[in-house]
Amino acid sequence: MTLIVIDGLDGSGKATQSALLAGHFENLAVSVSKISFPMYDKPSGALVKSYLAGEFGENPADTGPYAASAMFALDRYISYQTDWHKLDGVVIADRYTTANAIHQMTKIPQSQWDEFLAWLHDFEHVKLGLPTPDLVIYLDLPHQMAQNLVKSRSDSTGQKIDIHERDTSHLERSREAGLYAAEKLGWHVIRCNDGDTLLPRQEIFAEIIAAAKAVVVENDEKV
Repeated sequence: MTLIVIDGLDGSGKATQSALLAGHFENLAVSVSKISFPMYDKPSGALVKSYLAGEFGENPADTGPYAASAMFALDRYISYQTDWHKLDGVVIADRYTTANAIHQMTKIPQSQWDEFLAWLHDFEHVKLGLPTPDLVIYLDLPHQMAQNLVKSRSDSTGQKIDIHERDTSHLERSREAGLYAAEKLGWHVIRCNDGDTLLPRQEIFAEIIAAAKAVVVENDEKV
């Protein structure tokens, strides 16, 4: 298995780019599967769904970073054990363990971020046994642009805005946390805007392909 993760703030284009990448490998006859977290439609995602709906508190900080991280991690663990641990080829994840670094470090002082990242790796990848990504692509977007895109999506689809998405200060802090984790852990950062303008999705996708292809070839997948 070659595990490629695409993560970033809400509204940054994770779902779109994940689908484009999966389609790209399908066209090359590479065995590819796409997964997305949280799994709202599965029993494993029930606690996450309640948390994001505000049932444990209207603000993200009402639920501590370790408790919230455990909810998201168990959703991933159950899905891995019951489903995708059997997959071969390329697996593309829209969000992963990386999302806990982006969204949960916001709740603690920056002086504790290294400690949290070490705990997160040990908890999810060592104790729970979730596979470590071969590549993490972080789609970087200013928090205000991300929030505007989320609102636009909600207005057009009726999708409810969760407690992360509606909290401007949380999104701002999440971007700081995401860029910090990216530098610390070696994620591939792709800038998705030029000033106030969102870059064309194909321009962003071209950089994603270049990064992903290098990892796939390195892992001896047929490209």
